[in-house]
Amino acid sequence: MTLILPAGIQINAPLQPGFERILTPEAMAFVARLHRAFEPRRQELLKKRGERQARIDAGEMPGFLPETQHVREGDWKIAPLPRALECRRVEITGPVERKMIINAFNSGADSYMADFEDSNSPKWSNQIQGQINLHDAIRRTISHTNEAGKTYRLNDTIATLQIRPRGWHLDEKHVTVDGQRVSGGLFDFALVFFHNAKEQVARGAGPFFYLPKMESHLEARLWNDIFCMAQDHLGLPRGTIKATVLIETVLATFELEEILYELREHSAGLNAGRWDYIFSCIKKFRKIPGFCLAERGRITMEVPFMRSYALALVQACHKRGAPAMGGMSALIPIKHDPAANEKALAGIRHDKTRDASDGFDGGWVAHPGLVGIAMEEFVKVLGDQPNQWHKQVAGSYGPRDWLDFQPEQPITETGLRNNINVGIHYLGSWLAGNGCVPIHNLMEDAATAEISRSQVWQWVVSPKGSLDDGRKVSADMVRAMIAEELARVQATVRAAGEDTATYEQAAVIFDRMSLTPEYPEFLTLPLYEAME
Repeated sequence: MTLILPAGIQINAPLQPGFERILTPEAMAFVARLHRAFEPRRQELLKKRGERQARIDAGEMPGFLPETQHVREGDWKIAPLPRALECRRVEITGPVERKMIINAFNSGADSYMADFEDSNSPKWSNQIQGQINLHDAIRRTISHTNEAGKTYRLNDTIATLQIRPRGWHLDEKHVTVDGQRVSGGLFDFALVFFHNAKEQVARGAGPFFYLPKMESHLEARLWNDIFCMAQDHLGLPRGTIKATVLIETVLATFELEEILYELREHSAGLNAGRWDYIFSCIKKFRKIPGFCLAERGRITMEVPFMRSYALALVQACHKRGAPAMGGMSALIPIKHDPAANEKALAGIRHDKTRDASDGFDGGWVAHPGLVGIAMEEFVKVLGDQPNQWHKQVAGSYGPRDWLDFQPEQPITETGLRNNINVGIHYLGSWLAGNGCVPIHNLMEDAATAEISRSQVWQWVVSPKGSLDDGRKVSADMVRAMIAEELARVQATVRAAGEDTATYEQAAVIFDRMSLTPEYPEFLTLPLYEAME
């Protein structure tokens, strides 16, 4: 297949049948227009991330920005939201695979976040097929027939669609404009918006997005300016786009109101992205003497630094008339073990009960089987109200709360091995094209894999990185466990009848990413370069 592309644009990837529906000359010209207008700013902001990290490494701890005090003290609200976004008590998330899209739309959730990011392995075929799937779903023509002949179609009533493009740090390596790679997030946004925005508006639920991994209000301003140009390009009124920002970096917590302000014409609130938030804390303060977190299972939403971050998010949102969305528990139904399943469901209930009582207007689940339970807990608090935007959170939160990183213990051999096992298993699946993987009865994605490898790195370099039996976590200890856990992962995958071809490569990458002296910023960057 040969595509006719505008001048300066190249696609360096296989073109499968149907891809021409998405990679049209007009759509690619739109991608190029946005790239040429905004890529210099993206690169400048990524450079600013590095400069800020260097200051933190040198001991400069973050605080509120003096130059934005007027925003925090000002009297303003975000623009009114469309009816389609007033009720978001339960949101389901998942990758843009065809069957999963249909099941998510039909799940009974109020909203479905179709994910091009953490739960999606960004193989070229996944990205473009995902665009095709959403194009069909928005027009309600999507269907899927499995190998057994069962056909899946959309119900009459479906969840409201929101779409998450990739973060600012990720490129789309298969597409260049004037010899330069385009931003993965801009590429995802531009194609889905160009092909579907007018159709979505006509159907009463416009182009709604989730924005990941931002570290500052300046990064939100970049998205806002892109939205303005995109809407002007299609002749849509400014403010048609609505976007929820995931607060999943510790630095963004210091700019909650500023982020809402920058996007106020396009804002649909904030979301407490807990797993990436934990990863961000490890990443940002990795060189601070004395910093060392306990194993992953101990860092719950009840520990003080996580709880204060969540309450501050609700407080900022409701102060500004914006929705506050709770994050996702990684628990999933466990069909083969009734006792373990009951424990998992109790965990989901506890998670959603806490979020609803704290003032969140909704929360995430990762599996259709959890929608009903989550909905019950929010309905208990909200009753027949679609949200609780009116609820104001008392108290004052700031650096003293958000930088009090406790607990530091325990770190157990079981916890260390679990991080290694999950890391290798997830990376192997990711390289094979699957970015959302159930492992040990939890739904793992890129965020939880980042925690796994980051904690291993932290425990090796930190003087506090000792197991509860007194042994110091060392590179030699970790390497021995990598070999052992690789064998366990391969046995598990083989028993499930799946291919194990990518797992040895995954173990090599996990070794490199968790034991290299200089901490790699994102696991997904070298992984992406390693995949086709």
